[in-house]
Amino acid sequence: MSKKQWTLLKILLALFALNSISLYFYFASSHHNHHRHLDDRPRDTTAEGLPGQIPHRGPRLSKPWPIIPSYLPWSLTSNVAPKSCEAYFGNGFTKVTDVLSPKAAARSGSSWFRCHYSETLRSSVCEGGKIRIDPEKIKMSRGGEKLEDVIGRTEEEELPEFEDGALEVEVQGGGSRLKGKKLVGDEFLDQFLPVGNVLKHTMRELLKSIVVVGETDFTCHEWVEEPTLLITRFEYANLFHTVTDWYSAYVSSRVTGLPNRPHLVFVDGHCETQLEDTWRALFSSLRYAKNFSGPVCFRHAILSPLGYETALFKGLSEDIDCQGAPAHELWQSSDDKKTARLSEFGEMIRDAFGFPVNRHHSDKAVSGHYNVLFVRREDYLAHPRHRGKVESRLSNEQEVFDALQRWASNHQECKVNLINGLFAHMSMKEQVRAIQDASVIIGAHGAGLTHIVSATPNTVILEIISSFFRRPHFQLIAQWKGLEYQAINLDGSYANSEVVIDRLNKIMRSLGC
Repeated sequence: MSKKQWTLLKILLALFALNSISLYFYFASSHHNHHRHLDDRPRDTTAEGLPGQIPHRGPRLSKPWPIIPSYLPWSLTSNVAPKSCEAYFGNGFTKVTDVLSPKAAARSGSSWFRCHYSETLRSSVCEGGKIRIDPEKIKMSRGGEKLEDVIGRTEEEELPEFEDGALEVEVQGGGSRLKGKKLVGDEFLDQFLPVGNVLKHTMRELLKSIVVVGETDFTCHEWVEEPTLLITRFEYANLFHTVTDWYSAYVSSRVTGLPNRPHLVFVDGHCETQLEDTWRALFSSLRYAKNFSGPVCFRHAILSPLGYETALFKGLSEDIDCQGAPAHELWQSSDDKKTARLSEFGEMIRDAFGFPVNRHHSDKAVSGHYNVLFVRREDYLAHPRHRGKVESRLSNEQEVFDALQRWASNHQECKVNLINGLFAHMSMKEQVRAIQDASVIIGAHGAGLTHIVSATPNTVILEIISSFFRRPHFQLIAQWKGLEYQAINLDGSYANSEVVIDRLNKIMRSLGC
C-alpha cells in the first residue's frame, strides 16, 4: 500500500470513528430527552427540589414516554414570547409561583404546592406533593358507569361541587399558623386561574377548596406514589372537546417535567364512553375520584387546566396566527409563527395505539393504492341526556357516498380505496388506523373530523361545509399541523356529487394519482 493510500485510509478511519461518536451522543441525548424530559431548564428535580418524587414501588406501573419524530424539548425558560406559537401550543407557562415551598417541604416533610401560569392562555398548570383528596367532600355522581345504566341522569348530577377540604395539604412546625385556612384566596385565583369565559370553572373551584391541615389530621386510606393528573371534564362525549382535554393533560405532563406518562383521576361524575379507550392508551391508568373508598393521598398531583383553556378551543374566538412545520426545521431555526406541537401530539396518539409514527404519505401510496376516508355522521347514543339522533350537516350524505363509491371503483389512473368512516361503530384504535392510512380525508363538518390531529404529513383534508355550520375548527387544526386543507361551501346542506368528485379528482392528481 502506498503512503498516499495509507494516509487516505487513516483519514477514512478517523471520519468513521468521529461519526460513530456523534451518533452515540445523539442517541444518548435523544433517549435522555424523551424519557427524562428534564431538558435544559433551571428546574430542581432532586428529592430536595420536588419532595415526594420517589422511585416507583408496587404494581402500578407507569408507561414510558415514546420516542417520536416531532418531539421538541419542553424547556421552561422565561424567554418564550407571549402570543408566540410555543406560548400557545407548548410551554408558555413561564411564571412559576410557589405557594408552599418545595425546599421548605423537603426539610419538614410537609406538603408543597406551585402553579405555572401562562400569560398567553391565561391559565395555570398547578402541582403539589403530599396532596389529599376526600371523595366525601365532593358532591357528584359516582362516574364510570355504563351509559345504559344512567339514562336520564342530569348534567348537574355529574359535575362536581366541592366542599372546603375536598383537597388538603399538610404543614408542620413553622407552618402551624396556616392550619385550618384556605391555601389560596380569591386574589390568587383571579391572578392565576381567572374565570374568563368559562361559566363553571371546576378546576378553579377545586383549587379554592384546598385547606391546610396539621400532621395529625392528614390521614390517608391509600397512598398513590406515582405522579397523577386530576382532571375535570365537561363535554366528555364530544370528540372535539375531548381532544382539547387530552391535549391539556399532555401539556400538563410535559410542563411539569414528568419522567413517565402520568396516571389519571377523573374528578367528575360522567359515565363511560368510547373515548376512554384513548385516555387509557395515552396515559398510564385511569380511575374515578368518587370510586375511592376513602381519602387518597398523592405524592405528586397535577391539576390539569380545562380543555376550554387550550389553544385548540381558544383559536375559535381569537386569532392564533400559527402554521404547522416539521420539528427538524424548528430544531434548526425556531420561529414564533410556526409549531410542531400538534404533530407531536398526533404522533403520541398513534404510538399509544401501537401504530408506527414514521410513516408519511409516500409510504401510503407505495403500492399505488390511495385511501380516501369519508368520515360519516350517524345516529348513536352519546350520553345520558342524548336521544340517539345526530343532527345532519349533509342532507344527502348517502347519495354523495354512493357516488364516490362508483367513482373509486372506476378510477383508472390509480387504485383508490374509499373507506366508509362509520366512526360511531368503530373502536378508537380502528378510527385512528383509518386516519393514519388515509391520503385524503373528506367529510361534513362534525366532531369526527377532529381525528385529523392524528393524520400523517401530506394528508389532504376536504371539508364539506353546510351554510348552517360554517365554523373554523378543522381548517385551524389543519393549519396548525401544516396539512393541506380545502373546503366545499354549500348553499344549504345539499352537496352536488359531481362537484365533490371534481374536487377529489384534482386532489388525486396533485398526489400523483
